[in-house]
Amino acid sequence: MSSKFRATTGPVAAAFFLSGFAALVYQLAWQRLLFVVVGVDIESVTIIVSTFMLGLGVGAVLGGQLADRWPQRILVAFCTFEALIALYGLASVDLLQASAAAFAGLSRPSAAALSFALLILPTVCMGATLPMLVAHGWQRSGNVGVSTGTLYFINTLGAACGAFAVGFVLLYWLDLREVVWLAAGLNAAASAVVALSLRGKAAA
Repeated sequence: MSSKFRATTGPVAAAFFLSGFAALVYQLAWQRLLFVVVGVDIESVTIIVSTFMLGLGVGAVLGGQLADRWPQRILVAFCTFEALIALYGLASVDLLQASAAAFAGLSRPSAAALSFALLILPTVCMGATLPMLVAHGWQRSGNVGVSTGTLYFINTLGAACGAFAVGFVLLYWLDLREVVWLAAGLNAAASAVVALSLRGKAAA
């Protein structure tokens, strides 16, 4: 890995770790909130995980297109998407609880459609961030394999830490609302870290 790549991606790496951590916190917390609608069994888990994966896939396509179209504004787009995820996260508990109360007892197809409608926006935003940062890393390193592998590792490590934290730490000390708000704070922090690094470069 080139010294140029290492020197220019510290804030990006930190932000992407936080983003991955928050994503798994959201997935597990939102899954619990939606159990009222979709039930508590393997089929309901499949519905929610499939919705997440679909959103991430659509977001990856969108993020790649944005990176190709505005290569000089990639990090600005990343900050924007992270901020959007944070805003949704702050509102999500009330939104999901209200939906659960209003639509409890739906048929499985209807529950799947509702889950899709509720989760598609934030998951698309989550999915868009990896191709954006891969493009940014490729611009710095000139090696798409290095940028993809490094960022995927960092994001996956963050996700693993997030899953561990929710399962073994956070839910013992915080309620679901507080856990989700913590995740929103991490997204806001990720956006702020990259925004401050951009500001520092502009000032220099």
